[in-house]
Amino acid sequence: MSTLTPPKPDVAEASEASFRGSVRVLLRMHRRSLWAAGALLVLGIGAVAALLVWVAAQRCPDEDVAACNNGDLYVITTAQNAAESLLSGGGTVLLLLSCLIGAFVAGPLIARELESGTFRMAWTQSVPPARWLAARLAVPAALSVAGVGLLSVVYRWGWTEVSNPNAFGLVWFNDGIFPGIGPVAVGYALFGVAVGALCALLIRRMLLSMAVTTVVLGVVMTGFTLRRWMLWPADRLLGNGHPGANTWITEAGMLSASGKKLLRQDCPYIVGDPNGVGCMKARGGVTDFTDYHPASHFWPLQLVETGILLALAALAVFAAFRVLRRLHG
Repeated sequence: MSTLTPPKPDVAEASEASFRGSVRVLLRMHRRSLWAAGALLVLGIGAVAALLVWVAAQRCPDEDVAACNNGDLYVITTAQNAAESLLSGGGTVLLLLSCLIGAFVAGPLIARELESGTFRMAWTQSVPPARWLAARLAVPAALSVAGVGLLSVVYRWGWTEVSNPNAFGLVWFNDGIFPGIGPVAVGYALFGVAVGALCALLIRRMLLSMAVTTVVLGVVMTGFTLRRWMLWPADRLLGNGHPGANTWITEAGMLSASGKKLLRQDCPYIVGDPNGVGCMKARGGVTDFTDYHPASHFWPLQLVETGILLALAALAVFAAFRVLRRLHG
């Protein structure tokens, strides 16, 4: 018989039924956690909606965010100020949520069963190890895409409505904003699921698996935060000028005759030369330059970071199945 012969219909139906059964059992076992996650989702959406209603109620007829009847004084409304403060950290909240998802997958979802030995009951009931793991990856992955994706859309809506030219804390490249207003949020959630599963299979201790997963996710998130500007080629402005509003300036200084960068932050601060121009000229600087990301680079940066995260998640999932096969055949 050829190895490419498709399985018999009854075998295929049994496999599909066992997978569906594993999913149902998983949902029933963790229904309290799912209800809690659903409540947090509704609470987050409701909070953003309530903020926007409050902001709209205090806006002037000309849609200005300044309070009315203040003469020549530009006084921001209480609602606008509160909304800007709360929404400025929305991306960070979604990153923490990804860490929570990863820790849950690593701990209660997988490692606790491996530590207690309850996984053997499922494996003796026509559920092979690979299908057991697939269910524990598919369920949190699907729920994370739906939940985190919806939160990201709602947060972007709130951020768009509240943003104003004077709110520097709400610029698109802010560390607390960028991860929450695009597909990067979903990428981190899926990466958290994959890393949590791999750590659980390698460590097989609930608390330690949760701790290691959180550390790994934190290191990756910190790395992207520090080096995100390198994910896409920056534009360059030559001469003593400014690239304009809503741009992310990544590096500034002078170029030598050979094209070597001389950065302002490498020069010590001097009262008579606060921008370090004299210092850079003494080192051979001849032309001012500014490297920056305009607002049009938002989507390339988002898509590149998301792609890297999905690739890392795929590698982690592949490694998790390899570890499972090596340990349990």
